Amino acid sequence: MDPSFVQNLHDLLVQSTANDTVQLKAATAQLNQQYYKNPACIPALASIIASSPQEAVRQLAGVEMRKRVLNNSGSLWIEVPQDQRDQIKQQLPDLTLSESSKIVRHSTARVVAAIATIEVPLGTWPQLLPFLHQTATSVQVAHREVGIYVLYTVLENIIEAFSNELQSLFKLFESLLNDPESEEVRITTVRCLGVIAQYIDSDDKKDIQAFRALLPAMINIIGQCVERGNEAGARQLFDVLETLLILEIPILANHIPQLAQFLLQCGGNTNYDPDLRILALNALNWTVEYKKSKIQSNDLAPVILQGLMPIACEPEPEDVDDEAPSRSALRAIDTLATQLPPSQVFPALRQLIQQYFSSPDANSRRGAMLALGVAVEGCSEFMTPLMDHIWPFVEAGLKDPDASVRKASCVAVSCLCEWLEEECAAKHAVLVPTIMQLVNDPATQRSACTALDALLEIMHDSIDQYLGLIMERLAVLLDSAPLPVKAVVTGAIGSAAHASKEKFLPYFVPTMDRIKHFLLLTGEGEETELRGITMDAIGTFAEAVGKETFRPYFPDMMKQAFQGLEMGSARLRECSFLFFGVMARVFGEEFAPYLPSVVPALVASCQQAEQGSEPLSLTTAEAAAAFGTGTSPANAIVIQDGAEGTTIDIEDLDADVDKMLDVNSAIAVEKEIAADTIGALFASTRNHFLPYVEQTTLELVGLLTHYYEGIRKSATESLLEIVRVFHELSGSGPWTPGMASVNAPYLDANVKQLIGHVLPPLLDMYESEDNKSVVSALCVGLAETINEVGPAFLADHLEDISNMAIQVLEQKALCQQDPDQDEDEEAPEDQAEYDSVLISAAGDLVSSLANVLGADFAPAFTRFFPLISKYYKKNRSLSDRSSAIGCLAEIIGGMKGAVREWTEPLMELFYKALSDDEAEVQSNAAFAAGLLVEHSDVDLSPQYLQILAQLHPLFVVAPDAPGPRFNARDNAAGAVARMIVKNTGALPLDQVLPIFIEALPLKNDTLENRPVFRAILHLFKTNPQVLHPYMDKLLAVFAYVLDPSRTEQVQEDTRAELIQLVGALSKEDPAKVQAAGLTPFVVG
Repeated sequence: MDPSFVQNLHDLLVQSTANDTVQLKAATAQLNQQYYKNPACIPALASIIASSPQEAVRQLAGVEMRKRVLNNSGSLWIEVPQDQRDQIKQQLPDLTLSESSKIVRHSTARVVAAIATIEVPLGTWPQLLPFLHQTATSVQVAHREVGIYVLYTVLENIIEAFSNELQSLFKLFESLLNDPESEEVRITTVRCLGVIAQYIDSDDKKDIQAFRALLPAMINIIGQCVERGNEAGARQLFDVLETLLILEIPILANHIPQLAQFLLQCGGNTNYDPDLRILALNALNWTVEYKKSKIQSNDLAPVILQGLMPIACEPEPEDVDDEAPSRSALRAIDTLATQLPPSQVFPALRQLIQQYFSSPDANSRRGAMLALGVAVEGCSEFMTPLMDHIWPFVEAGLKDPDASVRKASCVAVSCLCEWLEEECAAKHAVLVPTIMQLVNDPATQRSACTALDALLEIMHDSIDQYLGLIMERLAVLLDSAPLPVKAVVTGAIGSAAHASKEKFLPYFVPTMDRIKHFLLLTGEGEETELRGITMDAIGTFAEAVGKETFRPYFPDMMKQAFQGLEMGSARLRECSFLFFGVMARVFGEEFAPYLPSVVPALVASCQQAEQGSEPLSLTTAEAAAAFGTGTSPANAIVIQDGAEGTTIDIEDLDADVDKMLDVNSAIAVEKEIAADTIGALFASTRNHFLPYVEQTTLELVGLLTHYYEGIRKSATESLLEIVRVFHELSGSGPWTPGMASVNAPYLDANVKQLIGHVLPPLLDMYESEDNKSVVSALCVGLAETINEVGPAFLADHLEDISNMAIQVLEQKALCQQDPDQDEDEEAPEDQAEYDSVLISAAGDLVSSLANVLGADFAPAFTRFFPLISKYYKKNRSLSDRSSAIGCLAEIIGGMKGAVREWTEPLMELFYKALSDDEAEVQSNAAFAAGLLVEHSDVDLSPQYLQILAQLHPLFVVAPDAPGPRFNARDNAAGAVARMIVKNTGALPLDQVLPIFIEALPLKNDTLENRPVFRAILHLFKTNPQVLHPYMDKLLAVFAYVLDPSRTEQVQEDTRAELIQLVGALSKEDPAKVQAAGLTPFVVG
């Protein structure tokens, strides 16, 4: 080895460690050009590691040597003469042992691992593993620390080479987990096990068993780190735990109760460092999310809630962005509510809320209100019948003497409004005055405005009586409040516009004058937020007042939106994209001139790399989880090093990973909105968007593999929207249901080509998709598209799409799988409300197949009927029961006469559903029974009296009854109408008609007007005298549905027939027709 080569290299490394930027650049350029491409640099760097007196230089030499060894798959290392390679392999492990600096030991250990990556698989370094074993079991603690760390780095790189050594490694780790002298040895051993776990196969029962035996010791070591305040060690160990939780092998299965208890104890111990408590609570959150079947089967939710509530009631930091144990505890309550059946969560939580809300301690009352708020999302359906018991707490909380409790109650109201719209809107008389009082109080102003925003969003016509008062008060705040309050006030005014529609007109211009200067704000943080919310609100104003009133503002507001794109803020770009989507909806094809500027911005957003998105070497599950929680397994993150694509471990860098993830989050949300806006623009601008279809489709297809589920969902929805709109514009001919149409030539060739680009990647995405909301969106989007495009959409993919629906209904899709559940084990019937959403979406998909295949769906129905009907059981949720019956109804409508052989079992099921406790289920059952009577070839007239007896209670509805009761009455009327048309003679009309006609006009489900008027017209033609006693009522009904302002009531063909009937009746009794206000409809 040339001594001058080594010395010059050493000098350049010294220069590289200087703080002088000019020197650093010069040294880096010289190193890259003259040294690092020469294989001689590797032994030279090894020599520098061994001899340099400067720690920083030895450490840098280790980092650079590792990169050179790994460069180009080890080609530079292979060029080093064999004798020098052997010498390095012999000396480097000993050098690592003798090195006094920990950071240098670590960088040198990684060089050993890099060399092992190349040499061990070739069988050319047999001495390494015995050396590591000997060192790790040395009597000298320093040697054990080095030995286990080197082993850890080697395992990270070439675990496969040790697959036959796992049992002996487990024995080694068993002793090292109990190292009496070194916490570092114990921690690194746990990290080794974290690496090994990722390579154990689910069939390797012996390895799983050996690993499980070590779990108590591993958990104990995490506890030691937390207790001693070793934050760095604890972070590394919680990363390992999170890795074990997301693995698809049941390593942790039998230990979940103990693990949950341990994490609760760590998270709840106020003597521990708050950051470490947060780590423990985040790990508990992951445990609930990824091991929910074990949490559910062991009924752990009540115990976990019992432990979380005191933590949720701890004082909160002032800054909303600061992490705190209380906030982590609330996040865990939210996860319990969304991941588990609400029957396991809400009863226990409700008791705790009652207990804590009755406490004299304000923090306890505040925690109770916040716990209620976070639980609503996952328990809304379960909570609905209990709301009469819950409102007193909320109302008391809004009037609590302590401001923090009042603010928390406002948060709870916001959550309730989002998930329980009807129930909250019905409470407007109490909520609006109470919240307006809190708006006037500076201590609660911001939270109250947020609650008011959420309430106004859902109030609809009820807002009229409050609009003047609300706008007067909010206008004052726009002028006087601090910036953060102005932002929520602006949002609340947007919601007021949304609810009041054209009644907002008197406030439109004054409000625009008050807020337009917010669009000139250019500062970061609060100014950015206010500018963005103002843009959103102005879009809502435009939809409320209509395009003609908004037109004078349109060009200038578009200019402001384009400026928002140029300000370097992901949040403002997101708001501009939303604004473009709204403007396209309002102005339709008039928006087209802006497309050449808007579409490139959307495409650029889709193409942009998130900061650190290349460096984040994460699996989809890890990245998605990191995105969702703001934490990330550090051992899975590597930073790219220039063009060579080699990596440096995160431990070697002072990188702010959390900040990187925050930036990623903002850009990812921006991309999500951009992807969503693409579909919205095509739907609104129609033919004008055609030049952009190919480019945007390709961009959206590229996003289907993005790590963030929100982007995958938006891309899925927009791609299917594009197919539907493209089909509408193509002029493709009409289709007839049936297998013969699957390959029929009715479909335009360009539509067929577009489907060929879109559908295969969507189906590929499904195979690896682990997020339920994305699969739900895919099922619903496919259903809409199949119904629009027809049977030809299914060409070549009918089996794939059918299998997707079957897998979801069997709860065996990837996103439903639980590694702790045996393959042949039935999923529990009691499930989270989000799981029910997915089942309902799969039902929509099955219905669409029946709709386009018609009678040819019959063979498939043999498979689908038991899968769907099993969701109608008394112990299933309302959503499951309702969607099962609704799905079967839609299938009957698609199959028509081919449903014959299933008539009896279907009718039997519908009888049960008509007796259900819930009006929503009864409504679907009435609809389904009517369709079965209409379409089945089996004569059901012998059962008419039984059907009528089941339908009769649905016609009795109190004036103040909830909406589903009126829906049920409308569907019962539709069912009776179908029975009349099918076999009039089998009905006791003298008993049926008074009840039937009294239920008219339909108020909720106007689609049932079609069978209703078909029945009435049928009776007028075949048996008119039976209707004479009801003529006054019927004429009033005709006047109601023919009113030009109620165009949604009847379709054109029904309308024409009714007008014809009115003309005929006018000839018989013109005075009655005139008295009913029907004269304008009398022709000639």
